[in-house]
Amino acid sequence: MNPQPKLRIGTRGSPLALAQAEEVKSRLLAAHPALADDAVTIVVIATTGDQIQSKPLKEFGGKGLFTKEIEEALLAGEIDMAVHSMKDVPTELPPGLGIVCLLPREDPRDGFLSPIANSLDELPEGATVGSSSLRRVAQIHHVRPDLVVVNFRGNVNTRMRKLSEGVAQATFLACAGLNRLGMADRITAPVPVDVMLPAVAQAVIGVETRLDDNVTIDYLAPIHHGETAQCVAAERALLAALDGSCRTPIAALAELQGDRLSLRAQILREDGSESLETQREGSAVDAAVMGRDAGEELLGRAGPGFFDSE
Repeated sequence: MNPQPKLRIGTRGSPLALAQAEEVKSRLLAAHPALADDAVTIVVIATTGDQIQSKPLKEFGGKGLFTKEIEEALLAGEIDMAVHSMKDVPTELPPGLGIVCLLPREDPRDGFLSPIANSLDELPEGATVGSSSLRRVAQIHHVRPDLVVVNFRGNVNTRMRKLSEGVAQATFLACAGLNRLGMADRITAPVPVDVMLPAVAQAVIGVETRLDDNVTIDYLAPIHHGETAQCVAAERALLAALDGSCRTPIAALAELQGDRLSLRAQILREDGSESLETQREGSAVDAAVMGRDAGEELLGRAGPGFFDSE
């Protein structure tokens, strides 16, 4: 293998996306000491999802808005790998591309941020909560139907600025993102997963490549985390069975203990009026089978029209 390839990492330009790309780069350099620092470069690519800030993503097509342009650059040979937040990645990838590397999962919980309360339960009646996540909005409405939810788009700093300006009295951000940005001190309190189950593959960084690019795949192999991959396999199989996207409120978390995997899953009506949950436990080698089975169960229980917005 050529000890000095040019490995180009494609990423969105937000501070969090850049931090995630830097983490991939640092892990690559640590795993391959012969690589010079300038052998791995980061290429910023603007995505449709980043450019649309004023309206909910569900109005424009959901998850693929954060990956489409980066995948086009990958297919065109302009970059060698793409770094994604796995919660933004559709279950179906373009032909010829694949997620070949997952980094160890960070804290999967949502973080509650508020200057006036320590938890969702403590917010006063009728308080305003900012969120752009359909899942979080549905979960908030399910637990606290009295609260007012306003759309909160933008990167982490934008959302926290809106909070400080009083646009809302509370918001939720992934603990993983704040941890990676060195901003864990901004979290008022992590939300227990039995209160707010996270998004599918939340807190997981994935690396996508061309499936015929064996050189890049070989470089990524030492930093791939197999245990995280098993959990993500279960969660994304569930998502695929539900045909989920940013336009459907779906939550799931798989956890590994030795060779045993447990999966919790939840779907909600968009207005939070109904929540359906299920669990699976079994051998980690059956992760995808468990996820698909749980998804099919929830789909059958939900019936037609469950995900339709009013």
